[in-house]
Amino acid sequence: MRIDPAGWPFISVALASALGASFVGGWPYGVVFVVIAAFFLFFFRDPDRTITRMDLGVISPADGRIMVAGAPTGQAFPRGTWQQISIFLSPMDVHVNRIPLGGRVSKVEYHPGRFLPAYKVEAGDLNEYTEVWLDHGGQTIVVRQIVGILARRIVCRIREGDVVNTGDRYGVMKFGSRMDIFLPPNAVIRAAVGQKVVAGVTVLAELRR
Repeated sequence: MRIDPAGWPFISVALASALGASFVGGWPYGVVFVVIAAFFLFFFRDPDRTITRMDLGVISPADGRIMVAGAPTGQAFPRGTWQQISIFLSPMDVHVNRIPLGGRVSKVEYHPGRFLPAYKVEAGDLNEYTEVWLDHGGQTIVVRQIVGILARRIVCRIREGDVVNTGDRYGVMKFGSRMDIFLPPNAVIRAAVGQKVVAGVTVLAELRR
């Protein structure tokens, strides 16, 4: 299975520590770091997916569970009128993020902030996040990678002006986090609170022409 490149520094350090600990204190000490390396391999796994492709279908950008599906819950949502879908990612979920709907990247912005638990409502307003604006045939959706109490590093690999396809990998969030998607007010939401979703596969909403 593919491992996201962001994981290799963690895996390498854990394996090097396992060798050092085994040399100094014996193999029982090294086993601890081998277990840590195995966790990093699991966390940064990047499975291939059969992407769900619909002309106006917005697919899930992340694995996790739906926290919000409807009106925006915070105060710091993008200027304008939106609907919001929020996904909470536990440390057990795949953390590689995918493009929810193909188009042109019109804006990428980083916002510094705090590291509150990602499941809290106020985390969307106060926590550090990276925001990507996608233009799909004149309609805009906004995707936010939001850090949590454990996830304090965001990797975003796309830039303003890039043309992207539905389901493309574009980044990763490290160690538990949250993803917010802001949709036009006339979009039809297909997801429900509590639903388990799969990046690149689950249809969250449909835009209207």
